[in-house]
Amino acid sequence: MMDRWKPSVTVAGIIEKDGKYLLVEEHTPNGLMFNNPAGHLDPGESPAQACVREVLEETAFHFRPTALVGVYLSRFQRELADGRDDITYLRFAFCGELGDFVAGQALDDGIVRTLWLSADAIRACPERHRSPLLIQCMDDYLAGARYPL
Repeated sequence: MMDRWKPSVTVAGIIEKDGKYLLVEEHTPNGLMFNNPAGHLDPGESPAQACVREVLEETAFHFRPTALVGVYLSRFQRELADGRDDITYLRFAFCGELGDFVAGQALDDGIVRTLWLSADAIRACPERHRSPLLIQCMDDYLAGARYPL
């Protein structure tokens, strides 16, 4: 019987304030990388609910999605000792309103810090991007992509 293909469903918060974007710096198999606050959809969650949870877990900020920026598909392959791993992510990216910071909130494992970077600063370091979706989502946000929830 053939295995059924199932992409990993992820969510991301595209959070802009005063021309800067809230990112996380996190440990990955490729070293320290930048990403939007993002993560996987958990059972029973809507994509918007997952985004609220992930932003809080990765940044210690409350977040209220107000629009969908876009739905993205990212596929990559990596070599394994016993063959090749083929991974596909289906990402729902939301923009919205940043809420209060939760003092004392522990960040998810692997998250080193949060930081605010301008679009130019983000574009200047593509080698530090965890995913090409970091730029694509930001560019769509800057172009005014907004879909009602």
